[in-house]
Amino acid sequence: MSILPSLAFVLILASALVQVVFLFGRGRTADPVSHWLLAAAAAILAALIAARSASIGFPALTGTFESLVFYALTVCVLAAAYRLQGRLVFMPFVQFGATIAAAALLAVASSPIAPRQMLAPIPALRSFWLVAHVAFSFVGESFFVVSFVSALALLLSRDEERRRAYDRITYTSIAVGYPIFTTGALIFGAIWAEQAWGSWWSWDPKETWALVTWLVYTVYLHVRFVGKWGGSGRRTLPAAVAAAAFLCTLFTFFGVNFLLPGLHSYA
Repeated sequence: MSILPSLAFVLILASALVQVVFLFGRGRTADPVSHWLLAAAAAILAALIAARSASIGFPALTGTFESLVFYALTVCVLAAAYRLQGRLVFMPFVQFGATIAAAALLAVASSPIAPRQMLAPIPALRSFWLVAHVAFSFVGESFFVVSFVSALALLLSRDEERRRAYDRITYTSIAVGYPIFTTGALIFGAIWAEQAWGSWWSWDPKETWALVTWLVYTVYLHVRFVGKWGGSGRRTLPAAVAAAAFLCTLFTFFGVNFLLPGLHSYA
């Protein structure tokens, strides 16, 4: 089982390499392989989580290692699904950026900050609401990964047609991820907090930063919907807010875990 993360990592890197060849190649044909490599990597990571869950007798989503693996899994699924879908314009850079993000998450999972030992969760963690809280939060954040890549691409692009396509990808990703993240991080998180600690909200650092993240994405939706400015600002400001919001998700997961200890320190 210990070889599974490495095998998935190799498949993700292979997918990225294939994408680079087509991304910088002279032809305009989309590559026929990279998304299947990502799907295979996702299947391997799912098997890893299933095996660890069976070993501890509970869904293995309560530790840093499992959380990173699940996060990488959902990003791989989205990157593959984006290549296969037909409603949004396919922009190869978006798939490539999401692929690199998945590889980075697995690299962190293999580092010393994410111990791999399998331990049965403490009683406070043996809750359906915790599993739903973690799963929905990371699925929502996986959509935010895609929005971050497309927002950066928009900010770096000067071609108006490309900027329009990136703007739609950013908006669609956040429009889907926002309610999922809201449900998982805030609603399910509050229900679990009440069961585990006897309080719906305690201003724990991770709770606070999850709220900050949610508020910044709310600002994005506001400026994207009601912005009255013209010219380049019509797309530039929302994209900048979307990029800043994703940085908040990174601090909520990594920064809070290692810099601001609180009630979530064991998660």
